[in-house]
Amino acid sequence: MRILLVEDNSAIVMGLEYLLSQEGYEVSTADNIMRAKGILRREECDLVLLDIALPDGNGFDFCRMIKQEGRIPVIFLTAKDEEADVVKGLDLGADDYVIKPFRNRELVARITAALRRRGKESNELHYKDLVLDMDTCTVRRDETSVVLTKLEYKILYSLMSHPGKLFTRNEILSDIWDISGNFVNDNTLSVTMRRLREKLGDSDGQLIKTVRGMGYRLNS
Repeated sequence: MRILLVEDNSAIVMGLEYLLSQEGYEVSTADNIMRAKGILRREECDLVLLDIALPDGNGFDFCRMIKQEGRIPVIFLTAKDEEADVVKGLDLGADDYVIKPFRNRELVARITAALRRRGKESNELHYKDLVLDMDTCTVRRDETSVVLTKLEYKILYSLMSHPGKLFTRNEILSDIWDISGNFVNDNTLSVTMRRLREKLGDSDGQLIKTVRGMGYRLNS
């Protein structure tokens, strides 16, 4: 599992990189929000350790963005120990709030607990107001059910599994087969994408973005 550590104190970063790697985690680090956003676009992270006071903004706003776009667990790791800050962080959807200085074993236990809780949640993918339930193969947008064909569902599943990732048309075509086992051609893909957007109320491409000459991605 990969943990994204967003922290501008180099000493803390070095210590946590070593600690978490010893626990078997892969660690990506960012010393500001802009770099952290770039990492989330490029990599699949399973949990975010997030400071609040950062050079280019505050962790509260970044946490809000993370929770709007997915269900990655977020643990605040900060020196801010005021009750109002703790309450605000948890109200934003943070999974835990750890105050510096922290004890290494306690932090590892809290990370393990957050990841375990995520595993026990319903088997759903979330992106903004869009929910894909993998247990029932159903889709909702803004709590309204959206009826999709198998091809439409499979395309949406691929996109929601990797928010922000660009899928080329060839990648999508190679991954999708019709119910008879026949390969789906390029024209069928175009028609399916258009119908999928119509059903999602996304005719303006604000949810599924077309990257001209390349492919499609969820618009982050």
